[in-house]
Amino acid sequence: MKASPFKSAVVACMLSLGSLGVHAQSQPLKIGFIGTLSGPAGALGQDQYDGLMLGIEHLGGRLGNQTVQVIKEDDQLKPDLGVEIAKKLIERDRVGIITGVTFSNVMMAIHKPITDAGVFLIGSNAGPTPITGKGCSPMYFSTSWNNDSLHESMGVYAREQGYKRVYLMAPNYQAGKDALSGFKGQYKGKPLDEVYTTVNQPDYSAEIAQLQAAKPDAVYVFYPGGMGVNFVKQYQQAGLLGKVPLLSASTVDGTTLPALKDIAVGVITGSPYSPDLDNPQNKKFVEDFRKKYNRVPSLYAAQSYDAAMLLNSALLKTGGKIDREPFRAALKQADFRSVAGPFRFNNNQFPIRNFYRVDVGRDSSGQAAFVTRATVLKDHPDPHASQCAMK
Repeated sequence: MKASPFKSAVVACMLSLGSLGVHAQSQPLKIGFIGTLSGPAGALGQDQYDGLMLGIEHLGGRLGNQTVQVIKEDDQLKPDLGVEIAKKLIERDRVGIITGVTFSNVMMAIHKPITDAGVFLIGSNAGPTPITGKGCSPMYFSTSWNNDSLHESMGVYAREQGYKRVYLMAPNYQAGKDALSGFKGQYKGKPLDEVYTTVNQPDYSAEIAQLQAAKPDAVYVFYPGGMGVNFVKQYQQAGLLGKVPLLSASTVDGTTLPALKDIAVGVITGSPYSPDLDNPQNKKFVEDFRKKYNRVPSLYAAQSYDAAMLLNSALLKTGGKIDREPFRAALKQADFRSVAGPFRFNNNQFPIRNFYRVDVGRDSSGQAAFVTRATVLKDHPDPHASQCAMK
């Protein structure tokens, strides 16, 4: 039986990885970046890319004392295209590391082809549950979170506030389902309703009318990118913002607040990152990101900046080589200072980290801004690590 071109490429890729180790000092280290860079959610992937490149810039244009060539690819939020891009990066470009990945449906499509090919995948956003537990891989590390974890802090908050009638909404794909599952896992009560909408749906007026008629105590939503802009605007236009508490994650963030501005004041978010976190590495990151890109960084940018710092820390330990076991061991040490605060890897190679309550308030100049109110979950592991067989 003749092997497929992609399976045959696994052998070639492994040989190329060895070559990268031997010749690490004589040629650039090739890293593939895959993200959603176009369409309504394009700002998320762009923030990931910009955060990664700022991290490399802060390190003098090098990772582990090596020059770096980053090959940027737009998956257009299409899983099939993501697979084709991954194959190209592995077979033609011979990258030894791929990073980025914005949406969970794309991650679910490309995770196995990349890791089966012996290429390290460093995710800096999407964290679908199937690859967190039983589907974990020694070739995959995340600088973000498992999808459930991202939403657990607002489940805790809603429970502690005593909200009995919470209405849930999210887009109908892997991350949307994980989002509401994570919220419910910590909320522990029975939601008033649970509504899934089409990915990239622009108009939520019918759903908001149904929501309003249900008379909830609070509403929890997950709508990244342009979906979040549209939903929050329409929620405000319906007269609900400020009357029915709007809780969210990855709905109002650094990529959407510039479009929403004052409209979003009062929204309460759960996040592993906020630009006002008080640590030296975050202050430098935020200041330089604003200078370079003329906007405030989002969690997507922060997680990709951390990916650059993680890769640098590991490559310094291995002398620039990416041989599988030594490089994996170096990555697991997570010997860098995250802009989001305490950071270490669990057995499934997802972070154990803090999750914060971050409100949309106003800064000293009166502009809409993110204000960290509390650490809701401290040193928090995701709920699926116990299902991962790795140690």
